[in-house]
Amino acid sequence: MHPSPIELTEAEWAIIKAVWDREPCSAPAIQEALFAATQWTYSTTRTMMDRMVAKGLLRAEKQGKMTSYRSAVTRAEAQRGELLYTLKHAFNGALTPMVQCLIESGPLQASELDALEALIKSRKKAAKK
Repeated sequence: MHPSPIELTEAEWAIIKAVWDREPCSAPAIQEALFAATQWTYSTTRTMMDRMVAKGLLRAEKQGKMTSYRSAVTRAEAQRGELLYTLKHAFNGALTPMVQCLIESGPLQASELDALEALIKSRKKAAKK
């Protein structure tokens, strides 16, 4: 688990999602996978991936002339970081308005509401202990 929340740029999200789907993988494989959507050259992709290694988002391992990349953060860590960023910047740290916005943003299935309700009840029990 990372000590501080992970904040990814839009480009970093594109790369890390591609890495999660293919790891271990090479920069050429990621460039090829993202090219249709991004038009990034190999050097652009490789530079961004190397910067992500420096930021602790990816791990790189040299294998002869090829560098193999793996994620250094989980989907859950990245998603949590994104939510905390949104909570802080869009909702001034107020959780209730953010959750209300999410719940009211579209139709929810009864099963989703049941799961949310169960989660809240579980957290209430834990808070009382």
